[in-house]
Amino acid sequence: MEAINFTPRPFLANTGTTIFTVMSRLAAECGAVNLSQGFPDFQAEPALFESVHRHMLAGRNQYAPMAGMPELRQAIADKVAALYGTRFDVETEVTVTAGATQAIFTAIAAFVRPGDEVIVFEPVYDSYVPAIETVGGKAVFAQLNFPDYAPDWAQVAQLITPRTRMIVVNSPHNPTASLLSADDREKLAQLLAGTDIVVLSDEVYEHILFDGEVHASLCAHPGLAARSLIVSSFGKTYHITGWKIGYVVGPAALMAEFRKLHQFNVFTVHTPSQLALAEYMQDAGRHLGLASFYQEKRDYFRRLMAATPFELLPCRGTYFQLARYRRISDLPDRAFAEWMTREVGVAVIPISVFYACGHDDRVVRFCFAKQDSTLASAIERMRKVL
Repeated sequence: MEAINFTPRPFLANTGTTIFTVMSRLAAECGAVNLSQGFPDFQAEPALFESVHRHMLAGRNQYAPMAGMPELRQAIADKVAALYGTRFDVETEVTVTAGATQAIFTAIAAFVRPGDEVIVFEPVYDSYVPAIETVGGKAVFAQLNFPDYAPDWAQVAQLITPRTRMIVVNSPHNPTASLLSADDREKLAQLLAGTDIVVLSDEVYEHILFDGEVHASLCAHPGLAARSLIVSSFGKTYHITGWKIGYVVGPAALMAEFRKLHQFNVFTVHTPSQLALAEYMQDAGRHLGLASFYQEKRDYFRRLMAATPFELLPCRGTYFQLARYRRISDLPDRAFAEWMTREVGVAVIPISVFYACGHDDRVVRFCFAKQDSTLASAIERMRKVL
């Protein structure tokens, strides 16, 4: 087939396949245990699948309303109110999305204009910057300070300019497993007081916090709730990442702008799955029990990792564990991750890929959202080689 000639957009010219796809493909090729990409290797409860099937057979298979099925939007509003004390209007302030990635892209596209600046925190999840640049914005990088990955709010204050349109925050944080505290939330509110800066808060791991930590959702802070769009994910909460269903909550004025784009880049999301999720959410224990479920996995994985030369960093939330490998190798982290996959048989993610400049602290990320047998198999492979 004859190729056509075209000129790639400058900001996409050097954009390749995401590191998650690259490492998962390499893991498959090498027969490695895949602790790289962030998805569980276990199922959700059968009740959720049975509910989807029941709604399909009942004929609930046509388009849902653009904003989402009313039953699911009501369940979302009820959950948020119960957890964070903020009641969002079901009709105007809750939107069901095709996963969190779509929600993030749509929010950025709705508010960021050519020439606008968007502050993100490095290491930064890989979908934020391409979305910003696609719509003509400029990503401005604040640093999360190694090794605890805490924000420097004095630095953020210096980065805010008249062109700053949005700040993107992520807590619990992927890839570092760090958290924003109530104090961090207050400092952010003080910085933004009197401005028109919009906050996009990626809270997809909101239910996965450890050691008694409480999630500091931005919607629970009066000074931030009025300027924030909050993103969450059913995929992360209910072990169904392949369903690609998430949601956004936020004040009506911001949501109206969000929906202007949402109606054309997605319009709506799979109807019977929405209805099933609305039913499933009625048992609050299913999301409230997630922290203890994953803390058991975190603690089990950390105990197993103690038999290896890796140095474990703190893990306060998410289902990711960072580890330094300076006692194992002097390789740059991407080369080390490839070596781990090919030679050790365990796939991991190098943290330098989350930095615009490729900054390398010789740290890799493990995903422990796996069956105990999977984690044990990975450790056994490491113990044989390292």
